[in-house]
Amino acid sequence: MNIAQIAPLYESVPPAYYGGTERVVSYLTEKLVEMGHQVTLYASGDSITKARLRPVCRRALRLDKDSVEPVADHVYLAERVFQEAAEFDVVHSHIDYVAFPLLRRMKTPHMTTLHGRLDLVNLYNLFREFDDEPLVSISNHQRAPLAWADWHGTVYHGLPENLYSFRAEQGQYLAFLGRISPEKRVDQAIRIAERAGLPMKIAAKVDKMDKDYFDTVIKPLLNHSGVEFVGEISEAEKSDFLGNAFALLFPIDWPEPFGLVMIEALACGTPVIARLRGSVPEIIDHGTTGFVINDIDGAVQAVRDIPRLSRKRCRQVFEERFTATRMAADYVAIYEQLIRTNPMTEFAEAV
Repeated sequence: MNIAQIAPLYESVPPAYYGGTERVVSYLTEKLVEMGHQVTLYASGDSITKARLRPVCRRALRLDKDSVEPVADHVYLAERVFQEAAEFDVVHSHIDYVAFPLLRRMKTPHMTTLHGRLDLVNLYNLFREFDDEPLVSISNHQRAPLAWADWHGTVYHGLPENLYSFRAEQGQYLAFLGRISPEKRVDQAIRIAERAGLPMKIAAKVDKMDKDYFDTVIKPLLNHSGVEFVGEISEAEKSDFLGNAFALLFPIDWPEPFGLVMIEALACGTPVIARLRGSVPEIIDHGTTGFVINDIDGAVQAVRDIPRLSRKRCRQVFEERFTATRMAADYVAIYEQLIRTNPMTEFAEAV
């Protein structure tokens, strides 16, 4: 199969540091190549892939000081894909709704995986207009606000099987990994660790838009005893950071579409304590791979209960449900269904 993968341009594929969507696109692209498919990746010029790379900008926009209008780059990306779409059997977009006007006019079978939250009021009119665009969700909860859209499946994210090392030994600290922002609630993670009497390590990115929040709310909390702020870490550093942890804290306060860090922890054998929001109950098996909690009191009790969970079972669940092999197979099944039902395919067969 000849497949086009369309990545966002904010980060390289894979990203050097933080970047969930670009990371997933990388895992999917490389697995599809490994499976024998011809894959063309539209991404930033500093991306690294075994697929055929078609760079749309010279480097990741977040790292390019000359990039002041990133929407322009993505509109250009959508137009390039539209012009070249006839080369492919299927086009798979990961750039949200930006390409919808052109995808609608594309004869090549195509689909869009939505990676963000969909409960925002001003999305309604847009998705009603484009209710014929084939979509894939990354959790069942994510699609709930737009349940009437043209959903072709839910495909949970997956990681390469050997990306993270299993650690059978229980660590001595609680971990927080991700991004500093109000909805991620690292402040509550710190309080949970303090009340549970365990040290905490925070590996997190601070975006420009969250700098004031970090300085005024989070930074004072970092002076507390037992709290270590590591900063943003690379992919290579994650295995040790997560694998050596007692548990991962994920006390989110927003409708998380997926939460990649949860399966990264499971791949290491590290259980997860997560608030009941968004995709969490779809990813974490309460009492098996972690605990799904409602508040700080529940999280503190969950910390005390972590020793009765099996780290080996956490890794087994990762291998059963959240590998890149399974993710790629799920997407290939959807590609094949789109090709079979595409009106242009049916016309060609009739002729």
